[in-house]
Amino acid sequence: MNTNLDFAPQEDDAAKALAADLASLEAELATQKNLYLRLAADFDNFRKRTAQETDRRAAAQKEAFIRELLPAIDNLERALASDASVSPEQLRQGVQMTLQQLYQLLRQHGIEPEESLGQPFDPLRHEAVGSRSVSSQPDHVVLEVFQRGYRRGQEVLRPAKVVVNILSDAAAPRHAG
Repeated sequence: MNTNLDFAPQEDDAAKALAADLASLEAELATQKNLYLRLAADFDNFRKRTAQETDRRAAAQKEAFIRELLPAIDNLERALASDASVSPEQLRQGVQMTLQQLYQLLRQHGIEPEESLGQPFDPLRHEAVGSRSVSSQPDHVVLEVFQRGYRRGQEVLRPAKVVVNILSDAAAPRHAG
């Protein structure tokens, strides 16, 4: 009896089954790969659309802010175009009104000026551009503001440029001015 002949049909059936399983797995892999590629493309398109929408929204906000700023610019242009018959006091009053208009616009956008004069020096809100020693004022207090600082909430948009009171010579930094 030849045992090799008895196993040949079984081996052939097993090979066919393995080949069928392999073909099925390859088809499933191709399906999954296609699904992955589609999802990756969809996500990339979503990311691009989101970036475009963000850019459009930012541009619209900038445009709206500029539209709100234009009346103040118009007022300044009118002040410069005024004839010599306008008194310096009238011109000053017009500029003050325009400045108030600008402050109001900033407040509408959540931007507030820092009130630094007489406040303790805070390196997060102030930039020291000089120092003096005034014995009648507390140490490390802001004596003078050269340029006002601005913030939105707690975020500092621009630190105030200030002169700080330094009472002890040893702790006094070198200063400009």
